[in-house]
Amino acid sequence: MESLRDIRRNIKSVTATRQIMRTMKMVASARVKRAQSAILSGRPFAAKMEELLSTGLADELRCDEIGLNPVFRGLCGGAAPDAPAALVVITADKGLCGPFNSTVIRAALDWLRRNKGRKVKTFFVGRKGRDYLRRVKTGDIEQSYELTGIFPRASYAHAELLGRQLLPLVRSGAVGEVVVVYNEFKSLLSQRIVVKRLLPVEPAPPPAKEDVFRDDFIFEPDKRGLIEALLVRYVKAQLYRILLESQSAELAARMNAMESAGKNAEDLLDGLKLKLNRTRQSMITTEISEIVGGSEALNG
Repeated sequence: MESLRDIRRNIKSVTATRQIMRTMKMVASARVKRAQSAILSGRPFAAKMEELLSTGLADELRCDEIGLNPVFRGLCGGAAPDAPAALVVITADKGLCGPFNSTVIRAALDWLRRNKGRKVKTFFVGRKGRDYLRRVKTGDIEQSYELTGIFPRASYAHAELLGRQLLPLVRSGAVGEVVVVYNEFKSLLSQRIVVKRLLPVEPAPPPAKEDVFRDDFIFEPDKRGLIEALLVRYVKAQLYRILLESQSAELAARMNAMESAGKNAEDLLDGLKLKLNRTRQSMITTEISEIVGGSEALNG
């Protein structure tokens, strides 16, 4: 049987752990509100950039012109299926956020298995994905770039850093596509794993005739130059949105994980306190029995 000292030590340890969990939940709650506001502000711009590039302009370019630039191969049927690919894996730098990191890593592993035998250049945002996938020996994997320590203060500058690493590879034809694996923020209670092909840009379905309104547009200096300029901004805008999505999802997952852990700590404390009282009562009963027994022995 545990002594009272051991039980009290356990109660003190669990109480301190519960306080840490409460503090982490409060910090995550305060940060997730700002992160949620940032992602709600950034989504419309990124969505319009994608719509403009995939439907507003790119579908009007001739495929022979597109073929001059490897970035636009996706607009004419897609890159070769065996072309090298760039895989961007976005996880957290720390744990204690439930299944947030494990779901991203599992999705990245599934993608790597489906593309086994294909050369893959990996780009990591966050330490958890980097540390795990660095040990994976699935196919021809080359770690090309890592960006750590940016959460929970991800900014557009970080998206620019990542974009500067990816765009030259696509322009030069070193990779045929760029795939991003991340958690998308849905609400404070749920996140959705996303495996998104970022480049080449996939053309949207042709619009209905009544929706066509751009036939009389005049582009200066020319349409292709405008699209090439927009493409750089499109990639960085999408990367920025993805970083914000992952940041918000991580904070929400950490808040929920700490709340659940705090409830478990409460249950554990209740059990330990009950055990303390029972042990103390048992000791008191034993002492009384010994006293009564000794008294009867003396009187006898």
